[in-house]
Amino acid sequence: MKIQLLLTGNELMSGHTIDSNSAMIAEFLSGKGYSIHRKVTVGDEPLELLADMKRLCESGDILIMNGGLGPTLDDLTAQLLSDLTGKPLVENPIARRHLEDWCERRKSPLNNSNLKQAFLPEGVEIIPNPTGSAVGFTMVYEDCLIICTPGVPSELRTMMEQTIVDTICKRHPNDQQIDTIRLQTFGLGESTLQEMVNHDYGEWPEQVELSFRAGIPLLEVKLIIHDLSHKVIQQRCYQRLHELIGDFIIGEESTTLAESVVKLLQNRQTTITTAESCTGGLIASAITEIAGASAVFEAGFVTYSNRMKQQLVGVSELTLKMYGAVSEEVVIAMTKGALERSGADYGIAVSGVAGPGGGSAEKPVGTVWMAWGHKDNLRTRRMTLTTDRKRFQQMVTAITLDLIRRELLSLEPQPTYYQALKKG
Repeated sequence: MKIQLLLTGNELMSGHTIDSNSAMIAEFLSGKGYSIHRKVTVGDEPLELLADMKRLCESGDILIMNGGLGPTLDDLTAQLLSDLTGKPLVENPIARRHLEDWCERRKSPLNNSNLKQAFLPEGVEIIPNPTGSAVGFTMVYEDCLIICTPGVPSELRTMMEQTIVDTICKRHPNDQQIDTIRLQTFGLGESTLQEMVNHDYGEWPEQVELSFRAGIPLLEVKLIIHDLSHKVIQQRCYQRLHELIGDFIIGEESTTLAESVVKLLQNRQTTITTAESCTGGLIASAITEIAGASAVFEAGFVTYSNRMKQQLVGVSELTLKMYGAVSEEVVIAMTKGALERSGADYGIAVSGVAGPGGGSAEKPVGTVWMAWGHKDNLRTRRMTLTTDRKRFQQMVTAITLDLIRRELLSLEPQPTYYQALKKG
């Protein structure tokens, strides 16, 4: 079976919008044993889109069209499907009702621009969109199932989860029995982990596919089998990986560092606070993104200036003058001040030179001091992360969350990834 993708929109062609949807679609399909045969991206050019739609339908079994379902004039999908199939555009009662409900929830009138989204080719089957204004829909042309989906990633994800994958499975059942274990890790690169596996395991079982997906900040490790009779071998590999790199495994599926920390704090009925300078609140933001964070996090402090370090978390003027804002003494004082003011059990504090300017010979750009730990046992570390400002902030956030995770699990406080980063 050939599944083909057609992504539409000038914003994709110009680079103003990054195409994450095709990767999302491919990931959902791969979990059911399907793969993408061809992907085509076209701007808002009606003749080119129509030609590609016809060609992809004639050469494939399923065409997933992404984008072009919105209320504006450059949203062309419904009209082009009408032109391709010869089915007239008619007001679809289900799409109309969806729009009315969508507008009512937002206390806004249903205007003519929105109403455009209710006019679809005659005879389509509606795919519900629980969050957006545009429903998806399917129709058949040249024995090819065309699935039209919105371009908004969050809407697409929900529809893939709830409807679209099942629609494909029903039309083209797949006999493959795929099972995937996904592990989220932090602190190891792909090549390092592969070398560790090669050294420890020797010849990896051919029944279990080992794959990696690098991201920021986590590395995802996948153990994939294509036959459920190999489940025992997969579990054996899973246990071996835990023995080999257990300290670096954050969790399974889509677990994040912050989720791991929040869960550990909840299990221990303890709380945490943050005092941030160079990360500007990113650590607190990561924690409070997690549902249930209010049980473990009451307050964080963003003390970007020296004046606010003094006023909000009690760093003394003398300490700042003697050691400078980016120093061990200051992050210790920041942590103690945040702990005292919040009453939390654990704390994190960071102060650094995010760049691109502001560095010195003694404290070059990328220098960061971190303090973390329990109120009765604080640890500190200086590191130098030679990267751009945004990546610097992301990595400092990730490292400090991982250090607290390790503290809560009583793991080695100086993980091996320190060795891969230039130390101050």
